[in-house]
Amino acid sequence: MTEHTDNQFRIERDSMGDRQIASSVYYGIQTLRAIENFPISGIKPLPTYVDAGLIIKKATAIVNGELDCIPQDISQAIVQATDEILAGKFRDQFVVDVYQAGAGTSHHMNINEVLANRALEILGEEKGNYKRVSPNDHVNYGQSTNDVIPTAIRIGGLLALSKTLHPAIDGAIASLENKAVEFQDIVKSGRTHLQDAVPVRLGENFRAWAHILTEHQNRIYTASGDLMVLGLGGSAAGTGLNTHPLYRARVVEVLSELIDTPLEPAPHLMAAMQSMAPFVNVSGALRNLAQDLVKISHDLRLMDSGPKTGLKEIQLPPVQPGSSIMPGKYNPVMAEMTSMVCFQVMGYDSAIALAAQAGQLELNVMMPLIAYNLIHSIEILGNTIAVLTERCIEGITANQERCLAYAEGSLALVTALNTHIGYLNAADVAKESLETGKSLRQIVLERGLMNEAELATVLNLEQMSGILPLSRESKQID
Repeated sequence: MTEHTDNQFRIERDSMGDRQIASSVYYGIQTLRAIENFPISGIKPLPTYVDAGLIIKKATAIVNGELDCIPQDISQAIVQATDEILAGKFRDQFVVDVYQAGAGTSHHMNINEVLANRALEILGEEKGNYKRVSPNDHVNYGQSTNDVIPTAIRIGGLLALSKTLHPAIDGAIASLENKAVEFQDIVKSGRTHLQDAVPVRLGENFRAWAHILTEHQNRIYTASGDLMVLGLGGSAAGTGLNTHPLYRARVVEVLSELIDTPLEPAPHLMAAMQSMAPFVNVSGALRNLAQDLVKISHDLRLMDSGPKTGLKEIQLPPVQPGSSIMPGKYNPVMAEMTSMVCFQVMGYDSAIALAAQAGQLELNVMMPLIAYNLIHSIEILGNTIAVLTERCIEGITANQERCLAYAEGSLALVTALNTHIGYLNAADVAKESLETGKSLRQIVLERGLMNEAELATVLNLEQMSGILPLSRESKQID
């Protein structure tokens, strides 16, 4: 029910009483109560999460209209309202803090009220005339927070993955593969325990990272399959109360068409709203990716360390001045940022795990936290990988002379002698080289352990670092 006090305000009424609401806003009384109750973070719902809810409401309006559960003109007005908002209008009307009432009822009603009020305008009515279009009786027909919010998390996750994370990973893999080809002929010292190890190809470092990302993307694809199974139609507590018999299957079909993704109804509606395991599974795959991204970003920083007192085997592209006091200093800021984002994703994953186990009986009331943390993790990881690729990986250059010098000076080259002079003899040669500064080759010859021809074959950097064909002549160690 709505009463107008003047042109600036309207009075809306719910089961708790009357409230005055600005005439200009599209949300209603339940959203207003949520604004007052939850002034927590100032963080508003993620646009992708809002989109997910709107797409669900569009699908339900279409199906409920087809099944004559709501009048056709109201169905069409709700669909038009969702299309307008998805196109960019009224985006400032979704205002409930992400830390809010359990299960997400406040955010859910925010969407219902905005759509109802815009649908009223489309039908030539004033906002707040809920006798004509009701947030509950029409926009939310046959639905409940119990089934809409878990579905919105699934749809939001799928949207974020397809639009943000997967394209970013694809780009990073391609860029790393390009660098692998560019640097394939460059031999450098490997390092284990941050100590000298056998020679490796710089290109293989980049190819290994590309392979790591490929495997993570496959894991995420596998995990996200759980998001395609929807409990929509379960209504309250998974009972299907107040839904048309054909609604459940049909609404999933329409949703599949709207997001161009093969979705299917959950085999058990109660289970679909109780268990948060699909979100934990996807979050775990994101955490796993984040952990390796931290390792890669740290490797880039180490290999670029210097320029005079570090490894400086590669040069990361400078993108901004690195110090407020030291002129000419450039820092590996893109790699640093990547690690920080990944730490946040790991933290979100822990929060998701805690929230997932905190449900009771027929519902998990911690879903607002899961929704924000999961979708935000996907999007910040995708954005991070995209800018790391564009502003760092694609511009990396190699310091070939420095790489070769480290490879030739590494005592770990003695490993290649093991099968020829034995492990203990090789260890003695390495020890004497470290103590005297003599080369491995010189000591082996002095001790008569091998002849020059044998050493030339065994101490061959390019042969030691891999068996791929090279475009330049092999280098021999003196």
